Amino acid sequence: MADPFNDRHTLDANPFADPAIQGALNSSHRAYEPSSGGQTYGHSPADDDDVDDPVSRATGNSQQAVNKMEELARRERELEQRERDLSARAAHIQRHGRNNWPPFYPMLYHDIEAEIPPDSRPIVANVYKLWLLLVAALIVNLVATVFLLVQGSPDGGKDMISGIVYLPVISAASFMLWYRPLYNAYMKEASFFFYLYFVFGGFHLAYSAYMVIGVPATGSAGLINTIQSFQGGRIVAAILGTIATVALALQGLGNLWYYRLTWQHKNEQGHTFAQAKQEFATNGARAYFSRN
Repeated sequence: MADPFNDRHTLDANPFADPAIQGALNSSHRAYEPSSGGQTYGHSPADDDDVDDPVSRATGNSQQAVNKMEELARRERELEQRERDLSARAAHIQRHGRNNWPPFYPMLYHDIEAEIPPDSRPIVANVYKLWLLLVAALIVNLVATVFLLVQGSPDGGKDMISGIVYLPVISAASFMLWYRPLYNAYMKEASFFFYLYFVFGGFHLAYSAYMVIGVPATGSAGLINTIQSFQGGRIVAAILGTIATVALALQGLGNLWYYRLTWQHKNEQGHTFAQAKQEFATNGARAYFSRN
């Protein structure tokens, strides 16, 4: 018969021999052994994201280096372009000074945006366009007088010779005697230039009326010459004369309008003839070419 106290003795000698305790120990041991998936207890796949990957770090550093090199190359190209622009500008200034007009042979500095106050820019810009229209009208007028001669106008030779003279002389004189004074007047708010403009601008208005009338043998293919060309069958000369007449009339009327606006501006700013005389006595003709 088995001793009922034998198991009690064994448990007293080795308390871990209890089956319940052995089962708990075995279960705990299995919890720390690698599973069939190759993972251990307490480890999750998310922990891999925190691992410092040398390959990823090297790739990121390489991309940053490439970006820096591209940025440095872009800045270097910009600096080189800026140096070329500065060199070209310095060469231009060395050759022509600050002059930029006319473009084919700079003799004056002309920049409405840079030199004319904002309130006065529209007037000066539009008067400049009218001056360009005058030059275009004189060119068409010259061609029309050539056709007057070719198509048998009695005074075609005189008209053509005068037309040849008008183109360079009137173009240059109008720019220097009334457009440039107007430009300087608004740039410097100087009484002398306002009055200089009024004198020669008035002569130009009279000249415009003279050209629009178009008396034969005066160098103008204006109204009278155009009518006679239509009547005489000189169609080409008549068409060109019509274009020249319209252009001359438009620039004349436009200049008359801005002449009136400039007169109002002069009165509003308080410019007087006495101030004009004083400015001329102080600065003389050099003020015409200086920017101060």
